[in-house]
Amino acid sequence: MSLLERLEKVKMSQTSLVTDETNNEPVYFDKYLELKEKIHHDVIELINTQATEGRGENDDIDLQNMIERLISQHSNNLPRSERSKVAREIYDDVAGLGPLEPLLNDETISEIMVNGAHSIYVERKGKIELTDTFFRDDNHVLTIIDRIVSSIGRRCDESNPMVDARLHDGSRVNAVINPIALKGPSITIRKFSSKPLKISDLISFNSISFAMASFLEACVKGRCNIIVSGGTGSGKTTLLNVLSSFIPDGERIVTIEDAAELQLMQQHVVTLESRPSNSEGRGNITIRDLVRNSLRMRPDRIIVGEVRSGETLDMLQAMNTGHDGSLTTVHANSPRDVVSRLETMVLMSGMELPVKAIREQISSGIDLIVQQSRFRDGSRKITSISEVIGMEGDIITLQDIFTFRQEGIDGVGRIKGNFEPTGIQPHLIDKLKNNGISVKSEWFARY
Repeated sequence: MSLLERLEKVKMSQTSLVTDETNNEPVYFDKYLELKEKIHHDVIELINTQATEGRGENDDIDLQNMIERLISQHSNNLPRSERSKVAREIYDDVAGLGPLEPLLNDETISEIMVNGAHSIYVERKGKIELTDTFFRDDNHVLTIIDRIVSSIGRRCDESNPMVDARLHDGSRVNAVINPIALKGPSITIRKFSSKPLKISDLISFNSISFAMASFLEACVKGRCNIIVSGGTGSGKTTLLNVLSSFIPDGERIVTIEDAAELQLMQQHVVTLESRPSNSEGRGNITIRDLVRNSLRMRPDRIIVGEVRSGETLDMLQAMNTGHDGSLTTVHANSPRDVVSRLETMVLMSGMELPVKAIREQISSGIDLIVQQSRFRDGSRKITSISEVIGMEGDIITLQDIFTFRQEGIDGVGRIKGNFEPTGIQPHLIDKLKNNGISVKSEWFARY
């Protein structure tokens, strides 16, 4: 959306836009700002008064009715259309996340990016666009950040200017403030669908073929250790959630994440979340601490949202010591890069292990590497499924079972291509059959 288009939208709203001559950036003025701030203050006063006098819990207070009554008292001549808009914005500010609420409720939006008070972008269908939504000022953004992070017992201030958090629906939130964010507070929200995606959805989105999906389902049910790799925003967590749905109900699952995002439907699930240190620098609980502790919790499966550091060693040891069927994700651009990154992260654990010993741990612990990629048209696809088949000398050997072959771009700019088996029968077939999982040879046959 261009600045001119934003100006046209602003003309139709209750706000006005001018350009700041010092930095040539848009500045917004809300003609109802004083009214909103007055009513917001009165609402908070009334809520506090009722709570002090013991007239019920805050949940019993009809905020909407209270706000509309106050609007009538302060500005009875407000047009009906603008009255409802002002009331909704005040309600969102008091009980929700302010200007972000309409964006969070829009099912077509997958990501929200706040770059300061007056610059909010969203992602729709893989494409990023600028919105006409804005905050009053940077303090308004900071208030919303505090509301998000405090709800899960975290903080974001000068001593801790970066924080990972989550919304009540599991959506991932990252916030960065001054002194790190030089152009104003930044919020990035990766929205989660109200209904978790299923493997059938990925097939319909052309993110995976039926044969690939059937093979991955067999591997999860057959207790193979799987790593999902890819870049930022490539859909790793979504795919991890889909793969987790194949785990049988009778198994005990322990999930470990920085901010709990996975939406598992099984009944026997223990969800663990890391914790940053408090204002005194104490109480920090890392992913590695949780992985170690999970081994004492009698898990059938361990699912780590993402390995980034020394916890990789503990995860590999778990995979090698009876916790088959574990799942995790890692940032990497190819299956071969996954191996290199795992080696580096194991060394970050502080254990001075020989490189060959690390590679042996990787080759014996990991069965499959699933590579996920995001293309320039916004689509996300599984570009390869590779099997770790062992060591040849000092080198870990990989072989592709399925690949995505790109064939160009169609008339509307979408990526064209085919998911193709390489024709290689995976070594995993014996393991799957021993675990009672049937495998069809036609999944791997080349056309």
